[in-house]
Amino acid sequence: MLNAVSSGACADSDGISIERPVVADGAALWGLAKDSGTLDVNSSYSYLLWCRDFAATSAVARDADGQPVGFVTGYVRPDRPGTLLVWQVAVDAGHRGRGLAARLLDALTARVAAEQGLTTVETTITPGNTASERLFTSYAARHGAQVEREVLFPGERFPDGQHDPEVLHRIGPLSL
Repeated sequence: MLNAVSSGACADSDGISIERPVVADGAALWGLAKDSGTLDVNSSYSYLLWCRDFAATSAVARDADGQPVGFVTGYVRPDRPGTLLVWQVAVDAGHRGRGLAARLLDALTARVAAEQGLTTVETTITPGNTASERLFTSYAARHGAQVEREVLFPGERFPDGQHDPEVLHRIGPLSL
């Protein structure tokens, strides 16, 4: 169970805290995405901008030394203010298998729900990404929500070569 600490972060008994990212985290988030082996890695510049412009809808997990060991980035859709689109989720290899991605997702959505209101979470997952499928299916179950799936972007829409389709997972309505 997560406990709030005075800085506004959430800390667990394993020394992991979950909080908003800051610009200084951008390089570490880029490295975590690069090392994930599954994410489409954006430019390092985009992670710096993300930590500046979308910190309110993103979260970073820090170890006891304050180093980022996981993150989730997202944004509230401009045309659907109650919908958080989760862009990327990554956890350092040494911290995987401990439920950290689920903790990040739960902490982020609880924060966004409290600050802005939230009824739906969306994300895209490529076919065969079973870890992401499990993460978001279990998230829906924990929050009493249904999951609707549809292809958002077929593979042939991507101009930079072979790409798997991106399947939209719409999770809602949420009970947070």
